[in-house]
Amino acid sequence: MKIQKIIFVLALISFLTVSCKNEAQKDNSDKKEEIAKNIEEASFNISGMTCEIGCAKTIASKLSKKEGVIKAEVIFNDSTAVVKYDATKTNKKDIIAFIDGIADGNTYKTSEVKHKKASNQECKKECCNKA
Repeated sequence: MKIQKIIFVLALISFLTVSCKNEAQKDNSDKKEEIAKNIEEASFNISGMTCEIGCAKTIASKLSKKEGVIKAEVIFNDSTAVVKYDATKTNKKDIIAFIDGIADGNTYKTSEVKHKKASNQECKKECCNKA
């Protein structure tokens, strides 16, 4: 009976430790955004992805750990990535090079998505206003 209580207490402590660790990681992403001075968002086309878990999730995971990247979302079905980043720490060219370098360096080819004006709507993106 004593051994069962000890095992139960150890299991409970382990569970609480893991739960607190996951909660702390969620809070860090919010703090990243608050600390960032020059937040920008960019979309990228990524060719060469063959699966959602092995490719898209791996790219998103590695991108989110890159210095300056606040949030990275990779959409496998669209072959795109949307990245929110601190422009004082990284830039679009670095992000493209980083994605292209994942895996063996020859698997993924990345390019920036250029936003186009819709014929009946005004685009508020900076790239559209240059035309």
